[in-house]
Amino acid sequence: MRIWITRAEPGASRTAEKLRALGHAPVVAPLLEVHALPGPIDLDGVAALAFTSANGVRAFAERSAERSLPAFTVGDATAAAARTAGFAEVASASGDLNALADLIAARAGGLKGTVLAPGPREPAGDLPRALAAQGVTARALALYETLPVFPPRGMAPVDAVLVHSPKAAERLALVTGDRTGPAAYCISPAAAAPLAGRPFARIEWAARPDEDSLLALLPPP
Repeated sequence: MRIWITRAEPGASRTAEKLRALGHAPVVAPLLEVHALPGPIDLDGVAALAFTSANGVRAFAERSAERSLPAFTVGDATAAAARTAGFAEVASASGDLNALADLIAARAGGLKGTVLAPGPREPAGDLPRALAAQGVTARALALYETLPVFPPRGMAPVDAVLVHSPKAAERLALVTGDRTGPAAYCISPAAAAPLAGRPFARIEWAARPDEDSLLALLPPP
């Protein structure tokens, strides 16, 4: 199967490797690009870090040498990125933003300070607000933004498209317009929502919001 990968690099290339191992033909044509944002990283009073994506881990690691703070991550792939970046104390929620908030709140008794959430300028969810509802002080720090790009002109037809985020889904809906699209496989219900009512061959989402569950949706090559 020819499968279009819409996520930004460097994640797109890693997904392509997994698809090739499964016997598929990946088409790497991101609809988003990651751009770093300027500004200092103030860690005064910070007791822990919370990452909602591997992009957040990379953006923080490129600009700060701090690795001793405990790192909480939304999922296992982000946890792996944190460990690769040098964080020794990493805990994964293996779920979504609400699961991450629950994990941090459950361990909040051992945190003497603020939870810092490095991430995008426009996050898909409000982690500080979710933590505040559980009595945990947190603040977001925008370290990067994802900007839209268009797929290459004359891109050959594909059998399926992978959608890793709601923002990628919004871009996909825009660039496909009213044209009939291929089967769309989404990492979560939130990532599928912008495609609702669009003329895709089918729209499915993973049982868990991680890439292994997403790829498990694919039919055999």
